[in-house]
Amino acid sequence: MMNRIGRERGWPPSGRREYEALRSPRGALAVGSPEQVAEKILFEHELFGHQRYLAHMSVGAVEHRDVMRSIELYGTRVAPIVHAEIARREPAGTPA
Repeated sequence: MMNRIGRERGWPPSGRREYEALRSPRGALAVGSPEQVAEKILFEHELFGHQRYLAHMSVGAVEHRDVMRSIELYGTRVAPIVHAEIARREPAGTPA
């Protein structure tokens, strides 16, 4: 998808190196296992102190069942890890 958009805008094609940079701790993508995604969100929480996380789960031709599975994993695995860790890190009585 990014290469198609890039081609329209005159950008060079992106490959594995660009993808890895985007999924690195300071990159824009939260990709991987539920634990890896939770770790990324917690890293961003340390940087920004955000109270909400907005995720866009599909870009391009992602199958509907895969998007639904991502949403399920986010709700059942990622969010509980993030909530528990933030609660553990916050002093007692401090809103998360």
